[in-house]
Amino acid sequence: MATNRSRRLRKKLCVDEFQELGFEVTLSYQEGLDSKAVDAFLERFLKDAIEANGLGYVGGEDYGFVCLATRGSVSEEQRNQVESWLKGRSELAEFNVSPLMDVWYPENEINVKA
Repeated sequence: MATNRSRRLRKKLCVDEFQELGFEVTLSYQEGLDSKAVDAFLERFLKDAIEANGLGYVGGEDYGFVCLATRGSVSEEQRNQVESWLKGRSELAEFNVSPLMDVWYPENEINVKA
């Protein structure tokens, strides 16, 4: 693929200066937690950790991807806020929050902005 792209094409492809970042979340619940408790947890998670930080969540009850609710990138601060919220939850046996990664091309490295 050509690397000499116009600004318009770079924006359309979400590459270079238009790269968008997000992160993966993996959740494991405490043994014996019923489905109502999991649903209640997910509602709080979406309201308090995701929507409150201007983020969007795509996924299910045990795995998902977090990105900005509008066009753009999740900041490291937003990622840390979600991780901190998850640390305080007794419903979880464990969880994993990945480092920031390219939303559209996960195999690509993150562009370092000068």
